Amino acid sequence: MTSADLTDANIDRLAVLFPTVVTESIDADGNVQMAVDFDLLRQELSDHVVEGPQERYRLDWPGKRAAAFAANAPIAKTLRPAREESVDFDSTKNLFIEGDNLDVLKLLQESYLGKVKLIYIDPPYNTGRDFIYDDDFAETTSEYLLRSGQADEEGQRLVALTDSDGRYHSDWLSMMYPRLKLARNLLREDGVIFISIDDHEVDNLRKVCAEVFGAQNFVAQIIWQKVFSPKNSAQWFSEDHDYILVFSRDKSRWVPNSLPRTDEMDARYKNPDEDHRGPWTSSDLAARNAYAAGLYPITTPSGRVIDGPPRGRYWGISAARFKELDADGRIWWGEAEDNMPRLKRFLSEMSGGRTPQTLWPYSEVGHTQEAKKTLLKYVPFEHTENVLNSVKPVRLIQRILQLATSPDTHDIVLDFFNGSGTTPHAVFAQNAADGGNRRFISVQIDEPLPVPEPTFNSILGMSLERIKNVAAELATGISVGDLGYRLARVDTTNMADVLRVPDDTNQLALDSLEGSIKPGRRGEDLLFQVLLDWGLELTAPISVEQIERNEVFVVEDGALIACFDEQVSPGVVHSIAKRQPLRAVFRDSGFASDDARINAEQVFREVSPATDVKAI
Repeated sequence: MTSADLTDANIDRLAVLFPTVVTESIDADGNVQMAVDFDLLRQELSDHVVEGPQERYRLDWPGKRAAAFAANAPIAKTLRPAREESVDFDSTKNLFIEGDNLDVLKLLQESYLGKVKLIYIDPPYNTGRDFIYDDDFAETTSEYLLRSGQADEEGQRLVALTDSDGRYHSDWLSMMYPRLKLARNLLREDGVIFISIDDHEVDNLRKVCAEVFGAQNFVAQIIWQKVFSPKNSAQWFSEDHDYILVFSRDKSRWVPNSLPRTDEMDARYKNPDEDHRGPWTSSDLAARNAYAAGLYPITTPSGRVIDGPPRGRYWGISAARFKELDADGRIWWGEAEDNMPRLKRFLSEMSGGRTPQTLWPYSEVGHTQEAKKTLLKYVPFEHTENVLNSVKPVRLIQRILQLATSPDTHDIVLDFFNGSGTTPHAVFAQNAADGGNRRFISVQIDEPLPVPEPTFNSILGMSLERIKNVAAELATGISVGDLGYRLARVDTTNMADVLRVPDDTNQLALDSLEGSIKPGRRGEDLLFQVLLDWGLELTAPISVEQIERNEVFVVEDGALIACFDEQVSPGVVHSIAKRQPLRAVFRDSGFASDDARINAEQVFREVSPATDVKAI
């Protein structure tokens, strides 16, 4: 009952591509296991014999191997639902998860593999301070300095310490690397990730993303104007912008949506000649690109002969095409009909949108001050030290939603650095604006506030308070949609550690090893772990029924039916089998004996042979 071991999955993928590199080896316990012969793999990927370390183009840092291992290593954890703290638990498609996002991304690998349309993250910017994401592979300053050659064996520094010291970059990169690797697995083939970042790590982040997503899938590096006035207190330059890196899962499969046209754009179209096709604007017919058929004289309606385009340029269309456009009234000669010809472009014939640009001014997508005001509007802080200073404006995330998602395809939006909850706020707001049905998964580590507030004491609590108030405001509008969420928390596995060899136990301890479920775990806790193990979405509809006094969970109209009560009668088993679910799960200790469990399996073979039956 752990998350999937991605090492085995990666070996299977390699076996498909390079069958000769997969072999057998003996592990520490003497068991045979599949393994990769890395010497053969290196040979497969090279056109010559590769001996030892070779110089190659790549981003490297101390701890990279451990970070890659951390992405693949399985964990014995699960998600426990918090029904009482959720809103519209039984019907909502939105999901909040509290826990370290590295654990969460591993737990979501089965249920959301290849299902997420958009990932937006605003990770902690690397300011040289410690991270709250305390991964197992993190190292102390002294360990890093010794291993990276910046200190001798006595611990004496060999180089000066600066704010941009390698350890800070290494810690940050080691934190980001496994999370990005796991996040990529969740993206759809036509999915895309947007990542906010500042000057300090933008270069490293772009290289890491190129390694994880493929350099060929780089889409854009957007500049966001984050402030509306310069900082006169800046020592060198006022930092007025941040970046947003954009990488797709498969660049050939993803194209950004067009943005709505602005009133300013439409105002450029006039109709001075009262053309029946409506307002128009004109464009130059001359181009710089060489065009063999683009050199010919033109006679204006006034009779003046224009020998050809300006020196060094070419007409962008052939003479025959020019005559067709002129006959159709699509050439503008000026009011005196004696000017250089220009092509008329009609507003009625323009496409419905505009191509997105890589420069996003605050006038279009908001600035940091606007973001802070929005947070204060929806969260009633009593202590100013709890107000986050690095929040993003809702309009910024809405712009990303407009570019990367569709309103009517139930797109999943994932943010595993939830923070103050800007992304779920933006999903609610954008759905209300265009009648959309987007849904979100937001992940936030359990981080307490500096000072507890009356109604919440953590970053996630702040986010939930915000979303409840946003939902209350939007609920009064015409287009409401799904304004609820399910809340779940990362916890240790529900399964008790009862596996023992005879030498590790005694007769008096056998009673404590009888139950396979940890004390205090409810049926809904077990249900969520089963959803994760079976790869079902955590927001699947759940109904709770009573059958012969047993609590029975019905997931998605019979995709899964589960009963985790301590005593399961044959009548309950038969009632569930008659409904012919795709999957059925029971608590192993709920059967009075092994015979009762075997009989239950036989009932399903006779009544519902297609049902996949398990006991945990």
